[in-house]
Amino acid sequence: MKVGQQYDSLKITGGTLFDGTASEADNPGLLIQGGKIAAIGEEALNAVAEQEFDARGCVISRGFVDLCCNLREPGNGQKGNIASETLAAAHGGFTTVCASPETSPVNDSSAVTNLIRDVAASRGSVEVLPIGAITRGLDGELLSDLAGLKNAGCVAVGNGSRGIRNARILRRCMSYAQTFGLTVMFSPENQSLAADGYAHDGQVTTRLGLLGIPEVAETAAVMEMLLLAEETGVKLHLSQLSSGRSVEMLADARKRGIPVTADVAMHQLCFTEEALASFDSRFHVRPPLRSELDRKALVAGVQNGLIDAIVSQHQPHDTAAKQAPLGATEPGLSSIESVLSLGLGLVSKGELSRERLLVALTKGPAGIIGLSSDLVEGAEADLCIFDPTARWQPSVQTLVSSGMHAPVLGQDLEGRVRLTLVGGRPVWSDMN
Repeated sequence: MKVGQQYDSLKITGGTLFDGTASEADNPGLLIQGGKIAAIGEEALNAVAEQEFDARGCVISRGFVDLCCNLREPGNGQKGNIASETLAAAHGGFTTVCASPETSPVNDSSAVTNLIRDVAASRGSVEVLPIGAITRGLDGELLSDLAGLKNAGCVAVGNGSRGIRNARILRRCMSYAQTFGLTVMFSPENQSLAADGYAHDGQVTTRLGLLGIPEVAETAAVMEMLLLAEETGVKLHLSQLSSGRSVEMLADARKRGIPVTADVAMHQLCFTEEALASFDSRFHVRPPLRSELDRKALVAGVQNGLIDAIVSQHQPHDTAAKQAPLGATEPGLSSIESVLSLGLGLVSKGELSRERLLVALTKGPAGIIGLSSDLVEGAEADLCIFDPTARWQPSVQTLVSSGMHAPVLGQDLEGRVRLTLVGGRPVWSDMN
């Protein structure tokens, strides 16, 4: 099937259909016409289509939605760009990505938002939804023009990976965003407590002499944000939680009726502080990888639905950014192409059900930004078709992102994306 070609009609037969409601069933037949799902069932099976796809052995799902993806454009082209990183997203089964405001220049104005949308429309493989910077330059001081950002197409606002030191300004940000009905996305970190740390303040930092970031740097910020959200009524989204205590605080906030959602990066579900034991700079991430107890609590949070979404937190870097003493390297993993495989690894271990994994990649994140994820007649044909048993090895040859610091290089992984469709158009095809 030719990538980029818009077919008048496409029929998908065989395989297992995941409808987005945490249930799977045999695919009764799926017909796509005009970029939309035209029919499901006998009508689809009986239709004559320009192109057919046999999905036997595969799972057919709504395309994945990523709430945190760094596309590196506008910015430093050597780390990647919208063309390269949206193709990587398509390889990973994602059909929609939310672009981080941490661009250069920062996405704190309608002009930058429009630039991102225009470039994505002309060179992107998947749908790109910008996240606006809630403060100018992400400096945590002066508020951005939130009305302008919303009108330009930003689906939410936040401060990227940077915190806001001043609680008074944070409160003002939330109040202002609530006025315009905008969701605020914050990565909770008390910068004073985190200081110059770059690893979890635990056994590994003690053994290796690394500078640690204590768990309370996150939990103190979580509590502050929850209290301010309760007062202002803003829709708060906690991005990239890393500690079990934060999950407990999230549960308590939900019981109190605070309108809060949350996500976790896939690498936090799969790796712990021990990944830094060999000073591997790939695993220098922010927030840091924490203890095994934290990892299990985060997985449990996804399984029970307390954590709404799994994100890639994709941050492609050039080689130089990761070739330095650990503390001097830049944080971040090139991860979007391996999210599905890492999740299926958790499924194989019995830690997470496949249904909950798919909900956290589709319905959960889509609901946070107001998108529909239902796989029904009339819906946009944004689909991911993957073979859960097929194996592949991430390498320089098989990855398409400009960032080659994936967490699983050289490993034998399960789960291979066979076809990714955006509006019925193939944007990734792997028929080998």
